[in-house]
Amino acid sequence: MRTEILEGDRGARLRVLVPETRRERMRGLLGSASPDPGTGLLLERARSVHTVGMRRPITVILLDADLRVRARLELAPNRLLLPRPGVRHVLELGPGAGIPLGERLGRRPA
Repeated sequence: MRTEILEGDRGARLRVLVPETRRERMRGLLGSASPDPGTGLLLERARSVHTVGMRRPITVILLDADLRVRARLELAPNRLLLPRPGVRHVLELGPGAGIPLGERLGRRPA
């Protein structure tokens, strides 16, 4: 996995892992501890996620093609998030992570 920094136009700053292989995407956060504050997992070209097999809830940030926050949800373990219109990327964070709706994120290498 590669590491990137996401910086928001309203002050958010996150260090994210970006899966590069199919296996890394399938594994996601499964089996890992809850992400530390300010860190997460960015799933590019994803419209939905699931928490089957996870032990802790996560915060899911739904992003459009421009990396603008369209929705923020708390997803309990063993749940499925169905695809939503306009979503192009999904950001998985630890529970309670707060990124405001409408914030646009920019990417740069870590």
